[in-house]
Amino acid sequence: MSQVTTQASGEQHLVHRTGWLRAAVLGANDGIISVSSLIVGVAAAPGATASNILIAGTAALVGGALSMAAGEYVSVSSQADTEQADLAREQRELVRAPEQETAELAAIYVSRGVTPALAQQVAEEMMAHDALGAHARDELGLSDDLAARPIQAALSSAASFTAGAVIPVLIAAVAPRSMVSMAVSIAALLLLAVLGALGAKAGGARLLPAIARVTFWGAIAMGVTGLIGHAFGTAI
Repeated sequence: MSQVTTQASGEQHLVHRTGWLRAAVLGANDGIISVSSLIVGVAAAPGATASNILIAGTAALVGGALSMAAGEYVSVSSQADTEQADLAREQRELVRAPEQETAELAAIYVSRGVTPALAQQVAEEMMAHDALGAHARDELGLSDDLAARPIQAALSSAASFTAGAVIPVLIAAVAPRSMVSMAVSIAALLLLAVLGALGAKAGGARLLPAIARVTFWGAIAMGVTGLIGHAFGTAI
């Protein structure tokens, strides 16, 4: 019903984007900052060669993408298991005590401002149409749009991380050895600014605070790893 109403009115709600937007921004941001920081740290180490820098950056890209994919898969799989367990329990309750479940659904509608008589009628009609779906949405807060999809989440995270990390690696590959740290740092900050702007635009937020957040922490990360690489002379 909500989908039909939304389509008929032509409304586009930004909150529907929060799931994929958060994952995409997090993955790309992590790819840019972590790989750029590592490259800068290695490049700052005395004696580090262009080959050392490129190997470190490539390893960080591949390892980071796989780590993001694995972490997201495990996390979202746990969420999916929890959702399925809740749905299975709800299905058992619907078989065991349908009247009680109808009353529970009606009480939810009453708490949202519907009159008791109408809430009871709506609950009965929803139970007759799709009892489990009604309880999944209104009692458990689950929906098809927000359902846990582990494989999709893993692939999306790996792809967004790679998209953020690949440019610093390419720059490290083509920049002169003496310019690697500066070139990668500048490129990373520009990428972070673009990412912050795109995220703010897609989410309907203010541009400047979003850009300032990501560039500030990116600069801190690269600055710290650069100092560590210079101080210890070790590929970090």
